[in-house]
Amino acid sequence: MSKKTRKKSSKSSRAAASGKTKTAKRVATRAAASSAAGKSGGKTTAKRGATQAAATKRISAASPSKRASAKTASDKKSAAPATKSKPATPVRKMGTLTEGKPAPAFSLLRDGGQLVSLATYTGRKLVIFFYPRADTPGCTLEAVAFSRLANAFAAAQTAVLGVSADPLTAQEAFRDKHELTVPLLSDETLGMLKAYGVWGEKSMYGKTFMGIIRTTVLIDAGGKVAKIWRNVRVDGHADEVLAAARVA
Repeated sequence: MSKKTRKKSSKSSRAAASGKTKTAKRVATRAAASSAAGKSGGKTTAKRGATQAAATKRISAASPSKRASAKTASDKKSAAPATKSKPATPVRKMGTLTEGKPAPAFSLLRDGGQLVSLATYTGRKLVIFFYPRADTPGCTLEAVAFSRLANAFAAAQTAVLGVSADPLTAQEAFRDKHELTVPLLSDETLGMLKAYGVWGEKSMYGKTFMGIIRTTVLIDAGGKVAKIWRNVRVDGHADEVLAAARVA
């Protein structure tokens, strides 16, 4: 082998050895990195496991009373009933009359401005007819009929009063227009009307409204309710009341 050939071969061998060395170094570096990553991952995994184990140990170590309290609170919360809505405010009931019971006391102004009360008629029988509105057809017929029989009621020792919610001026105009002789009381505040249970819901032409329900009450000489006529029909009513007053 020539010197030139041996020289080339020597260089090739050294280059091959150098390449092998570099390759070995790269492999060793990669292996070291992989080993480091494995160790780091192992530490992280171990740390997570230790944290979970500690949490489990704390839960297990909690006192039975605390666990029971927590469970009871949870059960109560899930079993709590739905909130009930507040009941509607009850409507105040108006007075009602009962035959045989004392008549409610009252004190009102009549046409002309005089004060009239239940005590005014102590020892006498008293008829009170409640009418919806002065100078309307049905109320006019009723008031005229009671005025026509005023002397007959007096003979039966019975006084007669008409009551509505009209103001005194309307009552006086009603009296003058139809020459009425029975006293007409004005109850604009509705106190007596409610006490006697004659103020209530009415309907007309498909509409409902609050007003006076045509009613007549006969009170005996002792101040007790002797008879009640509700939802009165005007025709012949005054004569029927007179007949009852004569025997009361």
